[in-house]
Amino acid sequence: MYILITYDVDTTTPSGAKRLRQVAKACKDYGQRVQNSVFECQLSDAQLTLLKDRISAIIDTSLDSIRIYLLNRQCEKTIVIGRPTAFDFNSSLII
Repeated sequence: MYILITYDVDTTTPSGAKRLRQVAKACKDYGQRVQNSVFECQLSDAQLTLLKDRISAIIDTSLDSIRIYLLNRQCEKTIVIGRPTAFDFNSSLII
């Protein structure tokens, strides 16, 4: 499934800055950053569960906010205005 993850982590304390880095790393392990606090991912149900569990263990639920948008096949089209910041999941990728 194609998902979009956005997050807002309170960084007014050193522990908040650490949580922000940890959330970003967790998201990066599962997808690609397209803006500072926005990641696009293509995940299985199991991967999504693992990512949600990982992020839940990191954040302070009274201060931080994570939003995960599940996008279905009808909504897969992405419109980008300005500089493209991501690669196409459906194209060939050479590493």
